[in-house]
Amino acid sequence: METEAKILALIDELRPFLISDGGNLEFVKFEDGIVYVRLTGACANCGFSDITLKDGIEQMLMNEIPEVQEVRNLNDSF
Repeated sequence: METEAKILALIDELRPFLISDGGNLEFVKFEDGIVYVRLTGACANCGFSDITLKDGIEQMLMNEIPEVQEVRNLNDSF
């Protein structure tokens, strides 16, 4: 699970920025190149959450970890 450990480490680096805005990020799983997360707190209902997810979190994970092809927010599934 080396890839998952790298993902968790990067999420831990991002977490303080999200917390400072009243939100947070929960790692759910990594499967078939996709990182599944859940945005919580203020991030869960923020109008900018898609931008934060795709332009921030996803880009950082994809740049640092070649195995990551996409990041999906499970909040959008409901």
